[in-house]
Amino acid sequence: MVASIRPARTVDVMRRALIALLLPGVLLAGCGSDPESAPPPGPAETTGSPVAAPTAYDTYVALGDSYTAAPLVPPTDTSNACLRSGVNYPALVAKGMPGTALTDVSCSGAATEDMTSPQRGMTGAVPPQFDALRRGTDLVTIGLGGNDDGLFAAVLGQCTELASSDPTGSPCTARFEDRTDASLERIRSNLADVVSGVRERSPKARILLVGYPQIVPESGSCDELPLAEGDYAFARQVNEDLNDAVEEAAGDTEADYVDLWEPSAGHDICGDEPWINGRVTSAGRALAYHPLAVEQQAVAGLVLERLR
Repeated sequence: MVASIRPARTVDVMRRALIALLLPGVLLAGCGSDPESAPPPGPAETTGSPVAAPTAYDTYVALGDSYTAAPLVPPTDTSNACLRSGVNYPALVAKGMPGTALTDVSCSGAATEDMTSPQRGMTGAVPPQFDALRRGTDLVTIGLGGNDDGLFAAVLGQCTELASSDPTGSPCTARFEDRTDASLERIRSNLADVVSGVRERSPKARILLVGYPQIVPESGSCDELPLAEGDYAFARQVNEDLNDAVEEAAGDTEADYVDLWEPSAGHDICGDEPWINGRVTSAGRALAYHPLAVEQQAVAGLVLERLR
């Protein structure tokens, strides 16, 4: 099963809807780049830098989707559609561990299937992320799951589109509520397979599964996340359940788990100090509905703390 990690394709239409919503003007579905070509981290005074951790890792591979790649957080590598930031959390973690060599193959739009199969799109194909793993790799972070079964597509894509049809109701809940449990179980299973696949290829690696932050507010609403009034609770629950699936996969496989849920409380899209960008993409800030620089700095600090 590990050799072919591939979620069900029954909701591919929803996954494409996510890409259409989140990536206006850029093509992330088939993104990729040579990890050696990413720009170096920017000046510490503009990006922040976690305190160095007393660790001893020689080679670090970062696997993940857009919540790892941090698209459009400057400086961003715009030579390809991955839009991997030079100051995403893998870059900051490596900076906090002098002497550690980083290979970051995280890519926006990635699902767990893209660990063992090329990630395809209109810009071409990206090699499987597992290609970056070596027998001697001794640290691996994994930030994945949200793109499996089109989960983000349903919550952030179609739910915002459905809001106009019934702004005071819960059209998204009615359409997707019965589908989420099966999707979340597949995500948990897929992530467990990813961890197993890493262990097969890099048997000495310490493996960290990184969760997702709070995206949807616990209460209230805002224009930055334009859902129907009755759909915020459903979207919040899916957000939390996705994070739980990542944590459960870590427990199933005895991988280390990096919790972002509690630390990100109050920093959702509608918060006074958000860690996640709202519905408007900013080329000098972040892609719509994606992490801001402050979130990546916080995640890097949490990862380094977990490695101590």
